[in-house]
Amino acid sequence: MKSVGKLIQEKNIVIKGGDAFTKSGFTRVPNAVLRSDDLTAHAKLTYAMLLSYAWQNDHCFPGQERLAKDMGAGKRSVVRYIDELQTKGYIRVKKRGLGKPNIYEILVDNVR
Repeated sequence: MKSVGKLIQEKNIVIKGGDAFTKSGFTRVPNAVLRSDDLTAHAKLTYAMLLSYAWQNDHCFPGQERLAKDMGAGKRSVVRYIDELQTKGYIRVKKRGLGKPNIYEILVDNVR
């Protein structure tokens, strides 16, 4: 099996110091999401962040404060981005009650 660095080099992209860069993993985002005309760039980043949290599961439940910190955004902005994703059918938000973070289901089948 070829290393990630080797595969990337064959595609004319070179990452220097790949071991340090890749030690925390990668997040695969569907190209349909990245190229979507109906999502803002911030909503696309939010989708990618949710995918990164849900790496081994079919759902995730980061707090909005955590999302905001990791994205370098304000909590109110993150709420708007999540609402955009939910309204357009990319995620489903399940509220769990006071003091518990919401569960975010990533609806991959709805990606168009």
